[in-house]
Amino acid sequence: MRDLFSSSQEFEKIPMTDADVSILRDLDTHAPYDLIFYRLLEQTKWQQREMNMYGRKVLQPRLTAWYGDPSRTYVYSGLRNIPLPWTDLLRELKRRIEDCTETTFNSVLLNYYRDNNDSMAFHSDDEKELGPEPSIASLTFGDQRTFVFKHKIRDDIPNVHVPLSSGSVLLMKGKTQRFWKHAINREKRFCGPRINLTFRHIYTRDELDALKDREHRDRQLGR
Repeated sequence: MRDLFSSSQEFEKIPMTDADVSILRDLDTHAPYDLIFYRLLEQTKWQQREMNMYGRKVLQPRLTAWYGDPSRTYVYSGLRNIPLPWTDLLRELKRRIEDCTETTFNSVLLNYYRDNNDSMAFHSDDEKELGPEPSIASLTFGDQRTFVFKHKIRDDIPNVHVPLSSGSVLLMKGKTQRFWKHAINREKRFCGPRINLTFRHIYTRDELDALKDREHRDRQLGR
């Protein structure tokens, strides 16, 4: 097990095989982190949805919300998410995330972990509407939780544990989702509430078709 934590004000690469992952400890924001947390808590239209697990319906072990540009619907774990319109606060946070990552996003999934009993099971963000090599920026406000990476294929590669404190940004790019799963496990120690925002770019079907055509042309041209 490796614990990796960055004290730098710039993105620091996390050494991982078959992945492109980096971390920024302190995002420059327009307000204190605790104030942003409480604004997100109050303004977000949280819901706890049912999902299918081993043939039965269970409640997700956290609260969620999906915001984004029109028509950027996202389906994961059998749940269809139709975007709510951007709030002023979410739009401002998106702008700051785009500035520091030099990446454009059109949607955000918010997760509210109420305490140490809330969690997120191992999974990859590899749905087709995210594109072949998605860039995902994960922004944290509130109590620290540990983000765990697990390689999908190689058992000889140890899990990677990344503590995410308030104001930190974890950036996953390239082939990360293809080769790694990630999770937020339950904690034995008491944890206060945490809000996580994962900024993504959702592609429409027409945009995905255009991407495939471009890749096909590039292969023909030997690029």
